[in-house]
Amino acid sequence: MRGFAYRLKQSKFNSQYVDVLVDSLDPRLYLAVECKSIRGKKLYFSQHFHEDKHCVHQVDAISAFLEKTGRRGYLAVEFRSGPGKAKEAYLLPWAEVRRLYGEAPGIAIEEFRCAIPLARVADCYILEDLPKDI
Repeated sequence: MRGFAYRLKQSKFNSQYVDVLVDSLDPRLYLAVECKSIRGKKLYFSQHFHEDKHCVHQVDAISAFLEKTGRRGYLAVEFRSGPGKAKEAYLLPWAEVRRLYGEAPGIAIEEFRCAIPLARVADCYILEDLPKDI
């Protein structure tokens, strides 16, 4: 499938909505991905996300970006359990992130395990396929 993914450059003085943009003529692959890598078994909205200088929470800013651009959004999270333990990574559709943001202080690893797994190969992750109905 043809497409192009690019990581946006991070800068202290330049705002950035998401970490990775994917462009494709296939609408299923017109994506925006926010990436997090955490130690532990739960991602917290207050700890792992930030607010901008206008006090807009990162979840709200990304949601607005997705609405304006028509991209499908995902949250990619790598769970690092510590030395000698296997890392796990998952993609969670942004609609689910928004729902949980309004209901809970964070997202547990168990919820990510019900999402889209990323296969670890050597030092990278592979996305086999995206669900067609999302």
